Amino acid sequence: MQPLTALTIAGSDSGGGAGIQADLRTFSAFQMHGTCAITAITAQNTLGVVAVLALDPDLVVAQVESVVNDFSVVAVKTGMLAQPSTVVRVAELARSGLLPYLVVDPVLVSTSGQMLMADGGAETYREALLPLAYVVTPNIREAAVLCDVDVHDVTNLEDMVSLAQTLLAMGPQYVLVKGGHFARSSLGERTPDALVGNNEVTVFDAARVDTNNDHGTGCSLSAALCAGLGLGRSLPDATRDAKSFVLSALNGARTWQLGQGRGPIDHLGWNS
Repeated sequence: MQPLTALTIAGSDSGGGAGIQADLRTFSAFQMHGTCAITAITAQNTLGVVAVLALDPDLVVAQVESVVNDFSVVAVKTGMLAQPSTVVRVAELARSGLLPYLVVDPVLVSTSGQMLMADGGAETYREALLPLAYVVTPNIREAAVLCDVDVHDVTNLEDMVSLAQTLLAMGPQYVLVKGGHFARSSLGERTPDALVGNNEVTVFDAARVDTNNDHGTGCSLSAALCAGLGLGRSLPDATRDAKSFVLSALNGARTWQLGQGRGPIDHLGWNS
């Protein structure tokens, strides 16, 4: 078998649960060769982010160009870009046609509350990168920030769809708003995701997995979506596959005790 190649442009997670590490494991799970351009180095573990060092945007661009000049990259995702200047440079790469099937996961803040984007990042995403994305995959909190809406006003599926439609008007072809961060009191034990685009709204629903091991689920879903698109799946099918992949990985790691906080998920199906 000759594997296809995907590229992730994201930050490094020293705890191995999210970021580049999660993306590359996800690509492997989909039998794709994973390449990467690291945007930032983080010192973090299952308890939170301790420190962040953003890399020079020129170095980020050099990594991307080094990969695409040698490999036939079929799909690309972005994760943590860390600073507005990097967002702008990635947008330039996308505009030049180097980033096919671009999946933009607009990482702005960690689950533990640590800011992962410098000031002005949300505005730069809106103006520079979102219009060039094939699909944007924010969680509810990120979608609210990008739409300048109070996240506490997002309480149901209709609010999620409204956020997605607002983001769609900013230029991407599709928007997938992820509902995993809904409080249990809002939607019971469900975790719906809303895909909007092509004059359609599609809801992908699943039961919430009762586990503390959910670190990196957003990164993993966007990487799985990227892999599916690279493998030729339609966006709805790739989304369905990605959600199933994350659900299986959550279930596989449900009882793991790696670290003292929110642990990683079972990307490679060790417990399947």
